[in-house]
This record gives sequence, structure tokens and C-alpha cells, in this order.
Amino acid sequence: MTITMSMLETYPKSINLDRAKLAAAIDAINACAQACTACADACLSEDMVAELTKCVRTNLDCADICTTTARVLSRHTGYDANISRSLLEACATACKSCGDECARHAGEHQHCKVCADACRACEQACRDLLAMMS
Repeated sequence: MTITMSMLETYPKSINLDRAKLAAAIDAINACAQACTACADACLSEDMVAELTKCVRTNLDCADICTTTARVLSRHTGYDANISRSLLEACATACKSCGDECARHAGEHQHCKVCADACRACEQACRDLLAMMS
């Protein structure tokens, strides 16, 4: 059991979403944020860093959006589904963009492959949670 799930289980009121699926999504989103941050840092350490400028920027944007999304999804008091849906859509979009960009470099840079995989998993988790909210 993850810390995310443990925290969701301790929430004293009802939550309108399946707690296990919500926890899985939050965990995937946090993992993506970490992968994107680490990938951006690794890109900056590459000899060909000038060719990875867009990748670094996309990684950092995705990490920021993921972090914000996970934080909002972790709060339930005064919940506003419209905000959660908007953030999940933005997160899925950022993950698609970042995953595509990292995939372009995955053949040369293993960190980009790992990041692209994390972005794809996060995008799917966001879309799955959105479908459950509909």
C-alpha cells in the first residue's frame, strides 16, 4: 500500500471517486513529475544540450503541471470537480507533449526513454480518472 492510499483511507468524509483508482492516479502523476525533473537535469548534463532545449522545457512544464495536479487531487474538502477535470486534462496534454518529445530522443538518451514511458503512463492514468469522473 502506498502512502497516497494510506492517506486517502484516513480521510474522514466520503470521496466521490474510487480511492484506490484515485491513489493510483496520484502516484502515477507524482512519478511522472519526478521523471520529468530528473530527465530535464540529465538533458542539461548531456554534451549536446543545445539540441535538447525543447526537451528540457517540455520536461519542466510537465513536471510543474503534474505536481500541481497531484496536489489538487490530494485535497477533498470543498472539492470542485470542474477544477479537477481541467487539471487532469491539462496534465494529460502536458504528458502527451512531453512523452512525444522525449520519445524523439529515446534512442540516444536512456533518461528520455524512461521519461517518455512515465509520461505515457501518467497520461493514461489522467484519462482513466477523467473517464471515471464522467
